[in-house]
Amino acid sequence: MDATHSKSAFVYGQVRRALQSGRYAPGQRIDPATLAAEFNLSPTPVRIALSRLAGEGMVADHARNGLHVPLLTEVAMRDLYDWMERLLLMACDIGVAPMFRKTRKPELSRADDDLVKLTWQLFDAIAGATGHWSLHHAVKRANDRLAPIRRAKQGLLEHSFEELSELNRYWQTRDVPALKSALRDYHERRKQLVPSIVALLNDRSDDLHH
Repeated sequence: MDATHSKSAFVYGQVRRALQSGRYAPGQRIDPATLAAEFNLSPTPVRIALSRLAGEGMVADHARNGLHVPLLTEVAMRDLYDWMERLLLMACDIGVAPMFRKTRKPELSRADDDLVKLTWQLFDAIAGATGHWSLHHAVKRANDRLAPIRRAKQGLLEHSFEELSELNRYWQTRDVPALKSALRDYHERRKQLVPSIVALLNDRSDDLHH
């Protein structure tokens, strides 16, 4: 059982990173048999890993149609952006726990860096610094679900690096009022783009099935 658990944990980590990196596009089918062959494993640990990812909302189980990367409706996507915004504003209100006040903060460097990864890291740092495990865990899950969407919609927003750099600057200097205002603006821009993002993802999903 321990061997199966360690193998399923390995597959979970690999697929989770692949989802975050955009290897699988929203709407794309994830085939357990293909993964089992890729990792040279039996189907059981693969099924366990995918079931765990489904429980976290990172993979959608469509029963007979199999497992897919979630393809969100406009309502669900707007809700997810709103949920992330509320979680981060709550983290700002809670503030930085004493044990985290001297920790090194993440640096943003060049505009050609991976914006999706940098966004994940910044939002994770804001939540993690509160010292509240439940809040941090909720942000991790929302971050993971938003990562493929962020990856897919990169061409729809201009000045994304400057926007993230501004958020990071406020976080670095602990300018909480400015950070909260910038977080609201950041998420409002994305909520306004939801119809365009959903249309883009649906088009890509259709391409995957043809």
